[in-house]
Amino acid sequence: MNNNDEIYIYYLVGQNLKRIRKEKGITQEKLSELSTYSLGFIMNIESQKYIQTFSLGTVYRFATVLEVDIREFFKPLDN
Repeated sequence: MNNNDEIYIYYLVGQNLKRIRKEKGITQEKLSELSTYSLGFIMNIESQKYIQTFSLGTVYRFATVLEVDIREFFKPLDN
């Protein structure tokens, strides 16, 4: 994934969402319940093969539900 491509931000946030969710011990199903977003939507966001677009409000909702600073979703990935 080329980090100069504007699509990269969706990938970055998705992979950080996955990391944060796992660190908190929360399943995709539970995150779906807590956030009121569909399981499929969350699965697509976290996918490494599919790019799911979403709003900044969505990232804010995840930050609130997961009780983390929104900046956590924009941290560089450890490749």
